[in-house]
Amino acid sequence: QVQLVESGGGLVQAGGSLRLSCAASGRTFADYAMGWFRQAPGKEREFVAAISRSGGMKSYGDSVKGRFTISRDNAKNTVYLQMKSLKPEDTAVYYCAAAPTNLYFKVVVKAAEYDYWGQGTQVTVSS
Repeated sequence: QVQLVESGGGLVQAGGSLRLSCAASGRTFADYAMGWFRQAPGKEREFVAAISRSGGMKSYGDSVKGRFTISRDNAKNTVYLQMKSLKPEDTAVYYCAAAPTNLYFKVVVKAAEYDYWGQGTQVTVSS
């Protein structure tokens, strides 16, 4: 089992920045590819970003490319999502997730491949 706890959400004005953190406990954090997803009211869950076990490979959803950056610190068992130039359409509950993989450089973009999910943190961007 892996327990994931997100933090760092809040209310920010359009154009502002936030950094989300996701702290993992339980199994060996470095054994998991990590990802961030979001879900806005009335919408389907959307892929935001993913990072490989090594941290060397990353992938981003089209709507956040160039504005969001995913990173991880395996020594701290934490994955981050730095969000810049936020827009009202970024408003959503943001979830981190962990996917077990034997592949050190694999990024996982499909929600169905993630085994563990955090409880989510709300991000609200005002116009």
